Amino acid sequence: MRVLVTGASGFVGRALTESLSKAGFHVRAAARDRSKVPATEFVEAVQMPDLSRPVDWRPMLADVDAVVHLAGIAHVSARIPDAHYDRINRVATKELALQSSLVPNIRRLVFVSSIRAQTGPSAEHVLTEDDVPQPADAYGRSKLAAEAFVRGYGVPFTILRPVVIYGKEARANVAQLVRLARLPLPLPFGDFRKKRSLLALENMLSAIQFVLERPATAGQTYIVADPLPLSLADMITVLREARGRSPKLVSVPQSWIGASMRGLGKSAAWERVGSSLVADITRLRDAGWTPPIDTRNAFARMARK
Repeated sequence: MRVLVTGASGFVGRALTESLSKAGFHVRAAARDRSKVPATEFVEAVQMPDLSRPVDWRPMLADVDAVVHLAGIAHVSARIPDAHYDRINRVATKELALQSSLVPNIRRLVFVSSIRAQTGPSAEHVLTEDDVPQPADAYGRSKLAAEAFVRGYGVPFTILRPVVIYGKEARANVAQLVRLARLPLPLPFGDFRKKRSLLALENMLSAIQFVLERPATAGQTYIVADPLPLSLADMITVLREARGRSPKLVSVPQSWIGASMRGLGKSAAWERVGSSLVADITRLRDAGWTPPIDTRNAFARMARK
């Protein structure tokens, strides 16, 4: 199978290009930085277009059988204008879906959306694909709107809604958590027991390849997560024990920490660490997907690298 991967120089894109090529796929890797694309005989690196302007995807769609659309703004930031999320995450995806529907060789468009298309940074109940989407920010709204275009143009599609993805080169919140765990100090998170679903990079790559190879997954939307959610206390414990250290967690009332973080203008960060977000992957597992690595082992491996 020949697959176009957009965003191939990103955190997930680089790893996906490498894993698909090792599995025997021929990959056309559309990357902003082609030097980051693995140089193998099964990989063709091409320049990623500027998604802030109208995009002609047709040259990249020629003679490929499937598309995995990863490219876009992949994080939430108050510094990014709403219109920028809309243009890059929604409109560029609309252009890709429309043009893919006009190319008869495209047998599947896999759109990597986000759990934020379904909910805000926290959820009081276990999330399933049957929940009515309630995105809480411009990022989530742009992803949800892009999903509608993917569904609307007649190209065979699969939509994936991953939770936060972690791995060796993860940035933002995951990188901050790893740095925090490496501090030699006790940390005041002993009472932080609300669970959050996470997704190992290896499991994300496995899910993408799974839906590419399974015709029965066409027309479906799947939440993607590790089976085991962890609390912040669990995460710190696993990261520190993987490096042969004691967890060194002390119990401080969450209300104190929450008030301190809100006072420092970190309300959004507090909602992530102090709240739960658990996602149910029953639908994807019922389709036949089995995660290749469990959360604790993947977290421990990340800590050792």
